[in-house]
Amino acid sequence: MTITSGAPPIAFLDLPAQQRRLGAKLKQRVDTVMQHCRFVLGPEVTELEEKLATYGGAAHCVGVSSGTDAIQIVMMGENIGPGDAVFLPAFTYTATAEVPLLLGATPVFVDVDPETYQIDPVNLRERIEKVRKDGKLKPRAIVGVDLFGLPAPWEVLRQIAAEYELFLMDDCAQAFGASYQGHKLGHEAAATTLSFFPSKPLGGYGDGGAILTDDADKAELYRSLRSHGEGKTRYEVLRTGINGRLDTLQAAVLLAKLEGFEEELIRRDDIAQAYTAGLEDIVVAPADVEDCQSAWAIYSILLKDADERATTQARLKDAGVPSAIYYPLPLHKQPAYRSHHDGVALPVSESLSQRILALPIHPELTDAEVARVIAAVRG
Repeated sequence: MTITSGAPPIAFLDLPAQQRRLGAKLKQRVDTVMQHCRFVLGPEVTELEEKLATYGGAAHCVGVSSGTDAIQIVMMGENIGPGDAVFLPAFTYTATAEVPLLLGATPVFVDVDPETYQIDPVNLRERIEKVRKDGKLKPRAIVGVDLFGLPAPWEVLRQIAAEYELFLMDDCAQAFGASYQGHKLGHEAAATTLSFFPSKPLGGYGDGGAILTDDADKAELYRSLRSHGEGKTRYEVLRTGINGRLDTLQAAVLLAKLEGFEEELIRRDDIAQAYTAGLEDIVVAPADVEDCQSAWAIYSILLKDADERATTQARLKDAGVPSAIYYPLPLHKQPAYRSHHDGVALPVSESLSQRILALPIHPELTDAEVARVIAAVRG
């Protein structure tokens, strides 16, 4: 059934329109890099680091090549490796789990809250206690993920981390710009990792990431690890590192976009509120959490079951409305991770993967397009 006949398809992410809006601002930033030709760790990287740190309320920022590399560098800085258990939500993107495995550690998957989809503190305690009782792994770290742009329950996560003496980090890949208890995310944990993948609220035109921290010594360590473990000079190698530097061109793009970032966040929130008002009587809309402001990287609805989701997704496609499933499998069910899971059922994550559906949400959406999306979902 075609709901909107003759209307052009709606873009799930409209980067061409974004570039047109940014216009001369973006061109000027990129042209400057092409003129000075300092393509690796150029001055724009330093400028971006300073602005990101200020925005996130952190003392230091280290620009890196991706959100995944940001996670890896932080874990390398804590010497996380074989025999260590890293606790993380089962319902999130693969990068959060693959890094511990790459370092030889074991991800321990934790179920999520059925309303917020964030890591469930009750289940987290149960999983930590189980690992301690089994005695095969040493609990080392907790990774809180600000899923879909909504802050994780940081106050209770800090309490649990302190109680069990675990390192706490924030995988903020989807939530830069979000607020928790009246301030921007950026210093809720010992280290906060960011992603600038193009689809993120603050996205570049390629891969990129950053680490925020208040610890000057750790910031210096992260800078070394991102550059092959270098010391004070390029050919002084103090430790094993990686090639994880942020490209200057990506920093230039992000600086251009950062100028209007607050306005984009407001537009994302307006769209989210319109979706919720138009759909909450027929689907489960995202939770409204007190003292939290989502960055709305993703707006996902919950349908009754997989069949209703498939029917809805087909109807949206006929109407020229794109959709996506984040995530079709929880991590503990993924082929690459099954053998690392202890077999414990994680029912909320398993149910969400069968029911969730993401709608387009980006600043370039017009009010008319938002109304089309709502109409298509309603059928």
